[in-house]
Amino acid sequence: MSDTTADAPSIEGRTVALLVTDGVELPELTEPLAAIRDAGGTAKIVSPKKESLQAMSGDWEHADHFGVDHQLGTVGAEDFDALVLPGGTLNADALRVDEQAREFVGGFFEDSKPVAAICHGPWILTEVGQVSGRRMTSVGALRTDLVNAGADWVDEEVVVDRGLVTSRTPADLEAFDAALLKLVAERS
Repeated sequence: MSDTTADAPSIEGRTVALLVTDGVELPELTEPLAAIRDAGGTAKIVSPKKESLQAMSGDWEHADHFGVDHQLGTVGAEDFDALVLPGGTLNADALRVDEQAREFVGGFFEDSKPVAAICHGPWILTEVGQVSGRRMTSVGALRTDLVNAGADWVDEEVVVDRGLVTSRTPADLEAFDAALLKLVAERS
């Protein structure tokens, strides 16, 4: 448990979805999972995959497999208190073109529930119309896409804007997790 999550507010009784598929960046999945659980919350992996998915270390090296708690289409935003969108180029690219994934993500904004996206995770937000007018950050490779979609993109460790937490890379995970937990505790 990091110092940040040790001092984090309790999110006991709250359930957070992590929307991922094959190619998710390993620490961007495992560290938020651990932070949510350490703060007393329940973390559930939601995926277009049915049973398990392949995480990656970077974009090329296979890492661990993870079981899927809920397949997309069987749950909605109403079943969760918040959403985490980890990165990984392959993961984020596959999800942004998946209609069920876009509908799932859009539901959290419709319900005004916290959303946290790191690295390439914010990519899907351009597809669901949740970028324009927001101050946000991401991995540098998404800067142009986010700016073209109307975001005020900044190169900062973590940005919180109207219920949306964004961060750049795995190096920012401690700040990302802390901002996510704070938002979930405040909004739920």
